[in-house]
Amino acid sequence: MARLILSLDNQVLAEYNMTKERYTVGRLPDNDVRIDNPAVSGHHSLIINILNDSFLEDLNSTNGTYVNGKLIKKHALQHGDVITIGHHQLRFADQQVNAPEQDEFEKTMVIPTGQQSAAQLARAEAAADRAAAAAKQARQPQREPDAGVRLDPEEAAALDERPVKKPAVAAKPEPRSHTETAAGIDPRNAPSALPLAKLQVLSGAFAGRELELTKALTTLGRPGVQVAAITRRAEGYYIVHVESGKEGDYPLVNGQPIGAQARRLNDNDVVQLAGVKMGFFKS
Repeated sequence: MARLILSLDNQVLAEYNMTKERYTVGRLPDNDVRIDNPAVSGHHSLIINILNDSFLEDLNSTNGTYVNGKLIKKHALQHGDVITIGHHQLRFADQQVNAPEQDEFEKTMVIPTGQQSAAQLARAEAAADRAAAAAKQARQPQREPDAGVRLDPEEAAALDERPVKKPAVAAKPEPRSHTETAAGIDPRNAPSALPLAKLQVLSGAFAGRELELTKALTTLGRPGVQVAAITRRAEGYYIVHVESGKEGDYPLVNGQPIGAQARRLNDNDVVQLAGVKMGFFKS
């Protein structure tokens, strides 16, 4: 399925999955892709999808439609084409040929574990463990202080005018099912696993690219410039500074430096690392 990625000044504004045959682009509200800007005509251009091919046509717009910097009247769209309409850009992405570019993005930003200092990664994981433990501790309910006087169950029931429920005789334990864990917990009754999350690039040449965070530790950035690690823990996802070319040059989350400690990521957080902005999204 092809997609259109709308951006302005390298900032992604919206994405459109092209599931219909015709898509109109323009300033008026009845367009499929609306760009509310005076430089855009009411009905500026049209995209027609026929089987696996997509065609762009200018609708006699005032300022014209450009593809990769060239003024066009009609154009057969190719993966990676950048359509300029007024001051906005629409990047055409064909997922059928998307894999090579995704690989290129990963080669640029994702650092294999073996290429990063083991000591630095160990410190990052330790920081994430401490942050996760603190988050778990903060969520645990506080025990209420013991009361000064305790009543016998029968006395309490009499005051309450409720019948006493006699303790049931413990039944002989049944043999443990092979589906139970060593702690006697059936995995089917265990809490649901942490949902997967992804990073989506919001700026630069790879705007719109996505990276699923499926590993326990994902190291991102550019060695010698800025490197961070994102770790998966039971309590959530944490980002930790690993190294940078300048002392104290920490990655940003929502415009604020994360510092030396691990920081938990929340849905829709914006991470800025090695000059690239990425959005954090939970599945």
